[in-house]
Amino acid sequence: MVWRAVNPATGEEGEEIQATPLEAVESMMQKAKMASIPWRQTPVAERLTYLRRIRYYMTEHFEECAELIVQATGKPLVEAATHELFIVADAIKHMEDCAVKTLKTRKAKTPLTLFGKQSTISYHPRGVVLVIAPWNFPVQLAMIPALSALTAGNSVIVKPSEVTPLVGKLMERIFAEAGFPEGLVQIAHGDGALGARLIEAEPDYIFFTGSVQTGARIQQEAAKRLIPTTLELGGKDPMIVFADANLERAVRGAAWGSLANSGQACISVERIYVERSVYTDFVTRLKQEVSRLHQNGTEDTDLGSMTFSKQVDIVSDHVRHALEEGAELECGIHPEQWRLSKGLQVQPIVLTQVNPQMKVMREETFGPVINVMPFDHEKEAIELANDSSFGLNASVWSRDLTKARRVADLLECGGVCINDVMVTIANPYLPFGGIKHSGIGRYHGEEGLTLFCHQKAVVLDRGTKPAEVNWFPYAGKYPVFGRLIKSWYGSRRSLVGFIRAYLELMRKSK
Repeated sequence: MVWRAVNPATGEEGEEIQATPLEAVESMMQKAKMASIPWRQTPVAERLTYLRRIRYYMTEHFEECAELIVQATGKPLVEAATHELFIVADAIKHMEDCAVKTLKTRKAKTPLTLFGKQSTISYHPRGVVLVIAPWNFPVQLAMIPALSALTAGNSVIVKPSEVTPLVGKLMERIFAEAGFPEGLVQIAHGDGALGARLIEAEPDYIFFTGSVQTGARIQQEAAKRLIPTTLELGGKDPMIVFADANLERAVRGAAWGSLANSGQACISVERIYVERSVYTDFVTRLKQEVSRLHQNGTEDTDLGSMTFSKQVDIVSDHVRHALEEGAELECGIHPEQWRLSKGLQVQPIVLTQVNPQMKVMREETFGPVINVMPFDHEKEAIELANDSSFGLNASVWSRDLTKARRVADLLECGGVCINDVMVTIANPYLPFGGIKHSGIGRYHGEEGLTLFCHQKAVVLDRGTKPAEVNWFPYAGKYPVFGRLIKSWYGSRRSLVGFIRAYLELMRKSK
């Protein structure tokens, strides 16, 4: 199958993309398995030299890469630079700094009952990792898990989204320039049918980023084959603004957190709760902030286009439903008047008079829509924020940092920003992921490397004793074990009693 890449901002067709044939999947998997054998034996420090080449290539071809990302996604150049290239380069640098230490065999404590033995934990690659990546941040959300898996010693097959095929071709070029061994990194171009076939080929691990619906199907298919997974799914992130917040900063944070990448981020702000005493002032300032943003398609534009036409339909449906249910359109154009014949630019929308039962407040909208709702007290704000099937990220805005931390601790999500928004994913030292329907597992941080490994526990004994006290024969040992347990774990702990019991058990074991 062949299809053409389309620039979502202009509707212009571009390069032809050749899809990976379904019948090629088995050979790809075999290549990956063969390539993983010598790679797993390669020292971590040597693996990192390949990542360093990628970092150098991406920075030396920065403008070219950024422009291609813009053509593929419709996002502004600044967002292509910061949300994609910068974060990937930073993640690579983090791996260069931390991977050797993180993946090194380490000693573990040994309990007194195993006195004389040594315990260690070692990390071993899983084998072949399948990375299925989305279209909203197609470089960042494909490259970081793929590079993490490679650093951990695995081979990788990446299936980029068919919505942004140019990025898949870019990644092919980047990995080729880095000179990875043949078969170690493969890019599979295609749609959901190809993804399904790749899962049927039974990789050793699946890392998926995308919608809840697709993630659930992947989890079901993986479960049939006992394939472990990490699922990075959707979000409906709340923003809580207290009356004592720096209102100017909160407003600007709300606009950026809701509208960056046209709201097409799993950690976009999708629900804003503002303390009632400053609610009117907040909405007024927000309308002013949104009205001064540029959506002109130039290098200096603030707002890009949507990337996927089907997502535009979802946004339209959510906004229509809200307006039918009594929401007020404070900024933007009613969906009935949208004109998207050439591109997918959707003007930002601000809605008030929303309620928790509306689609825009319950389902993931994934578009440039800002929903604002008042609250009266802290407990209510927390309840509103937690009233969601999602639990990815959140933000709390207040000058009272004690209160902000208290509220942050009570929010049901995987990450919280205080007086900031969306930046938990930008810190490669922090684990990233969600709870509830927002996913399973974490990546970034140390977890971002160790999740692609299985841990091996090793207990070493020098083998000088003829037997262990808990081995056969059992005759006469039960009461002595009772004294040993009571002397060490009971309320009247006695080291002397423990040693006496242990020595008696040793004598009975000869």
